[in-house]
This record gives sequence, C-alpha cells and structure tokens, in this order.
Amino acid sequence: MPEQIKIVEGDITELEVDAIVNAANSSLLGGGGVDGAIHRAAGPKLLDECRKLGGCPTGEVRLTKGYDLPAKYVIHAVGPVWDGGGHGEDESLANCYRNALQTAIDHKIHSIAFPAISTGIYGFPLKRATEIAVREVREFLDKHPQIDEVLFCCFDDRTARVYEETL
Repeated sequence: MPEQIKIVEGDITELEVDAIVNAANSSLLGGGGVDGAIHRAAGPKLLDECRKLGGCPTGEVRLTKGYDLPAKYVIHAVGPVWDGGGHGEDESLANCYRNALQTAIDHKIHSIAFPAISTGIYGFPLKRATEIAVREVREFLDKHPQIDEVLFCCFDDRTARVYEETL
C-alpha cells in the first residue's frame, strides 16, 4: 500500500486533515449517516453555505468551508444509489473519488479523508465500492504526488477489514 494511504476506524468529523469528504445527497442540505453527522458537527453555517450551492449531480462534488470541524474544508461528493449495477453506478462512484481528489489538488489540499461513499443507505455493495475507491485513489496518487495523505475513514471494524483486504 502506498504510504500516503491509511485506513482509520472512527468518526470522520473528528479527523484533523485539510478536507473531509461528505457522502452527500444531491440537495447538499444534510441527511442521515455521514452526511448528517458532518452537518451536525460543522454547525449551521455549513447548511447556510450549502443552500447557496443549489445542489449537486451524482458523481460530482462541491467544496465548502469546514466551519466547526477540525478540517478546513468539506468536499461534498454525491454518490450513486445502487440499482443492481447496470445503471452506471461504478462510473458515478469512481467520478466521486476522481473529482474529490482533483478538487483537493485545485485548492492545495494535502490531506483528505474519505468515508465509504454510497455504501450506507444508498446500498452500494461494500467490497465493490471499496475496490473502486482504492483503485481510483491509487491511480490518482500515481499522477499527483502533491497529496500527502489519503485516509479511508471506516465507521466500523467490518468496513475497515474490507479496506485492509483490498489494499
């Protein structure tokens, strides 16, 4: 595993990195899971900024400040809802990782933490999503060494094991 990639188990809202990635819904106005936790931890100014963005299509990302989070920025990535795998879900998920990493480069972000995008209520199979995430991050880091650290922040032990096996 490249030394820039690390797996951590815990709460993404507590990580001291330049940016955390939010597994957002297309409204960007908060929701359940990681999205809700990030909005609660960041405080009401995050919601105020997100309202001004007008939403975000699946596979794309939007950048906001981190407000009350330790992270300076939040990169909101809208992952796909799993619909059996034949509706472009893999490519949409890959785009979330590519676009988030490109946003990091564009804003001189050197450390970034990702949750397991789309694997919660959106139903994307964990192993398949993890393989996409790891592949996209590795390929991006090969071309963009200016990112010093990428964390895969896993909510539980099961998710962490799948990431460890994949790496």
